[in-house]
Amino acid sequence: MCPSAQWCCYTFPTVNAPDATASPATEPQEQSKKTHIRTVADLFVECLVNEGVETMYGIPGEENIPLMEAIERDGRIRFVLTRHEQGAGFMAATQGHLTGKPGVCLATLGPGALNLTLPVAQANASTTPLVAICAQGNVTRLYKESHQIVDLVSVFRPLTQWTSMVMEPASVPEMVRKAFSIAQRNRPGATCLILPEDVAEMPAPEDAHPLPLPNPMSFAPTPDTIERAVSIIRGAKHPIILAGNGVARGHAENRLLALAEQLNVPVATTFEGKGVISDRIPLALGVVGFMRHDYENFAFDEADLIIAVGFSIQQFDPKKINPNDDKTIIHINTFIEDTDAHYSTALNIMGSIDATLSALVDALKRHHVTFGVSHPKIHELLTDEYESYAQDDSFPLKPQRIVADTRRAMETDTDIALVDTGALKMWMARLYPTYYSNTCVIDNSLSTMAWTLPGAVAASLENPGRPVLAVMGDGSFMMNVQEIETAVRVGARIVILVWVDEAYGLIKWKMDLHDGSHEYVDFNNPDVVALGMSFGAKGHLIESADELYPTLRSALRSGSGIDIIACPVDYSENMKLIDKLGEVDFSA
Repeated sequence: MCPSAQWCCYTFPTVNAPDATASPATEPQEQSKKTHIRTVADLFVECLVNEGVETMYGIPGEENIPLMEAIERDGRIRFVLTRHEQGAGFMAATQGHLTGKPGVCLATLGPGALNLTLPVAQANASTTPLVAICAQGNVTRLYKESHQIVDLVSVFRPLTQWTSMVMEPASVPEMVRKAFSIAQRNRPGATCLILPEDVAEMPAPEDAHPLPLPNPMSFAPTPDTIERAVSIIRGAKHPIILAGNGVARGHAENRLLALAEQLNVPVATTFEGKGVISDRIPLALGVVGFMRHDYENFAFDEADLIIAVGFSIQQFDPKKINPNDDKTIIHINTFIEDTDAHYSTALNIMGSIDATLSALVDALKRHHVTFGVSHPKIHELLTDEYESYAQDDSFPLKPQRIVADTRRAMETDTDIALVDTGALKMWMARLYPTYYSNTCVIDNSLSTMAWTLPGAVAASLENPGRPVLAVMGDGSFMMNVQEIETAVRVGARIVILVWVDEAYGLIKWKMDLHDGSHEYVDFNNPDVVALGMSFGAKGHLIESADELYPTLRSALRSGSGIDIIACPVDYSENMKLIDKLGEVDFSA
């Protein structure tokens, strides 16, 4: 929409002329305060503040001018103007992922709202709390075909946990409370509130105020349920623990480690659960979810019991670890998993993951239940692969070298890396050593491209002073490159490492696996460094293998601004990895 067009149909309220004796420097502001009537938009903002909203990401439009004015009047919410609604949604989703509280994004009606659908769907798929707010045209024209009108309730309903439109001023406190409550319930996800322009401008009922927030609840399983779990575990010979992102969401990392150590059994994580158990722990196996039979899969081949903690089937297809549906599964999460032919559960424990694991560990101690299941060969193979090209000087750089240099350059174990979708995700997920949850963040539910650049902006704002690394392919980089301007403008501190191969590398890889050839996946890039610099970022081009580590280390420690590093990558290693995995023999 043309910016000038946003104003052409808006009728400004009439303001009476000031008294001639009044001071011209102060009277207009005082007059505005005296004449302003508290509107539904004002009430809406009061409710957002009551929910703890401090930051909102989005792009204004004509139909949400009343809400924008209310945000400005209130003054307690920081509005971050983005360059695309998709960027706003990814920022809100990343904030929600890192904080556990709903991130909030805003768009106008029609095309603006439709641009939010991808990040909203991503948040919902990955159990990330998010509240999307969309404007809508006047209620009086929603029944017919009209300029920019789309049935947004029907659009967002299948992408969210709950979507509704405000039709009655008095409903705002309940609707806002419901949107935030559902976004954070047992299965977190996205919700969407739609606010028509004419409703936003209506006077708010005098007695309408934000609702009090409920006390947080923690629900533990019954003793009988825990005893049933202990009985199943005692009957196993080769148990294994599978940990998903619910462990981080429930702050249950220490309990997970206690369970693993009590049973003395290995723990594998999903891509999204990466870091919920430190890779320094001997019982940590690494991640499952790679598109072929990876090292960790051999441990599942041997297992007869899978204790799935915080796992959901959207994180990866359980067929990869239970192809014959012959393994016993204990499912521990805040919600019951959906039906899947390869995820038949013997016991579902729905409740607080932390409280459940605490009770389970105590019961296992009382019954003296422990095993001795270990897979040292898996550790050996992963370590060898990680170190295989750590000193390799070939150029373009091999993926293993980039991963190793990236880990070395990160200053502390708690620095945050956001990993985009593409061939690089496979390498980073499998090989990047991770020691704390939410320090290597990967979307493997909807597997969205281009979320990490805007996501890094939100991560930086949530962690001021700490560098945030966005790891992207060149295909992803170009999809949301405009948000570099947002990052510069808001003073974010991020480093963007672009793996350059001038192709959609993951699709090329899968095509090569399919029939040995690929087509329609190659493209040409602009000058990535010059492009970044044109936005006000610092640009760096890697021209030899020994340049990446010092460049990345310096950028991460520079203390300010945006750094973009373009690093050519040699993806011929992709097919070599497939061949290598096909030759692994664990029976030897």
